[in-house]
Amino acid sequence: MSESIQVEHDAQNKCFSAVIDGYQALLEYRVLDEHSIDIYHTFVPDELRGQGVAAVLAKEALAYAKQQELTVVPSCSYIAVYLERHPQ
Repeated sequence: MSESIQVEHDAQNKCFSAVIDGYQALLEYRVLDEHSIDIYHTFVPDELRGQGVAAVLAKEALAYAKQQELTVVPSCSYIAVYLERHPQ
């Protein structure tokens, strides 16, 4: 399923989201300064857990940070673990 998930980036509200079967998954970040962001919250409803949704949101957010040449501060525990498992 994860390959078919469409992720939207809402820069104004500083979040990445995906709606699947009427359920919304969300990754929120805050801008710390012009060089860094803090990814502080990831939420996936129980109905979508175990399907790779959080990983897709993380991948999109980290790709955005890389594209913008931003350092990521992972205060969200999921993102911290994701970065450990995917150091690239």
